[in-house]
Amino acid sequence: MAALSGKLTKNLVRTLGPGRHGDGSGLYLVVDPSGARRWIVRVTVKGQRNREGKPLRTDFGLGGADVVTLNEARDRALEYRRLAKRGINPRYNGRQEIPCFEEIARQVHIERLPTWKNPKHGQQWINTLAEYAFPKIGRLPVSEVGQPEVLQVLLPVWTDKHETAKRLAQRIKAVLDVAKSKGFREGENPVTTIRDARVLPKVKQKVKHHKAMGWQDVPVFYAELATKDAMAAKALMFTCLTASRTSEVLQAQWDEFDFDEQLWTVPADRMKGDKEHRVPLTEQMLAIIEPLRALRSEVVFEGQKRHKPMSNMAMLMLLRRMKVEGITVHGFRSTFRDWTSEQPNVPREIAELSLAHSIGSEVERAYARSDLLDQRRELMARWSNFVAKALVG
Repeated sequence: MAALSGKLTKNLVRTLGPGRHGDGSGLYLVVDPSGARRWIVRVTVKGQRNREGKPLRTDFGLGGADVVTLNEARDRALEYRRLAKRGINPRYNGRQEIPCFEEIARQVHIERLPTWKNPKHGQQWINTLAEYAFPKIGRLPVSEVGQPEVLQVLLPVWTDKHETAKRLAQRIKAVLDVAKSKGFREGENPVTTIRDARVLPKVKQKVKHHKAMGWQDVPVFYAELATKDAMAAKALMFTCLTASRTSEVLQAQWDEFDFDEQLWTVPADRMKGDKEHRVPLTEQMLAIIEPLRALRSEVVFEGQKRHKPMSNMAMLMLLRRMKVEGITVHGFRSTFRDWTSEQPNVPREIAELSLAHSIGSEVERAYARSDLLDQRRELMARWSNFVAKALVG
């Protein structure tokens, strides 16, 4: 059979700008402002009427132009027109080549892997969908996932695991947005509709704080910690003094340290706020890490494998071996913040910047370009002297 023809060419399909471009006989190439390209066909179903009593004219997605060629789109459009001419609605009888929700989700996961900070975040993204969404809607054609299907996934976990449910909703929305950009869906994203309509119950969230040691108890604890030779003990001592997050300490590398300036610069890609953070080094901090340079490891706190950091559970397990129950490593940041609140002449912004927290409004942060390093250096020296005051000698 001779190939179908129309107004468009392969080159035009690749180069046309945003808008709806007709090929003829109801077939259109739709180019979004983002550059995404998809095929639709407009048909009028013989003998069928819409709610206004007019002939039933409907647009059908035929797939993205990156996966469906021009000739394939023409072929599918012809099939839809033939069905419509016979009075058959193509929505229910056309040849369906729509991928299922799980297929699109796994494709999105692969495409976005380079954008995550580390493989763990990427794995968490797909694991959430695999646990909660795939068992219920994974095999559904992605075009058929609507509000009822999304609610079926979200409702069972919305109140009991609210944070998980919110992340789940965001990930479902992302999958459906991508599906639409590829021409496999039409209309508004059901996650957006559910959110705007406030269909899901309102949940009052309780703020969960990491269990922290009272600041008055830290010097005695630190003195006991200093008697331990384990690398985990040294890492925990450094964590206490710097009030840093576990990952920031364990993944620290020597090229981040300037011993002449007594400064540790944590790069933005390892910070929760995606912003570089400078930590002033005190004499107590230097006393911990300078001897470790002799190990010639790529990381400061080396684990069991050469040039590899310790497990993120190493410091917590040390606390448990020391019979320090109910306290988390992250909680020492809260301990530091509680201590600063009790000290005279410690401005709030200095304490918050020491924890790498954002302060003020977006406008205020735009003008506050200094990280107040000198003031923070003085505060960290006071904190280090307090923490280490129970050491003998």
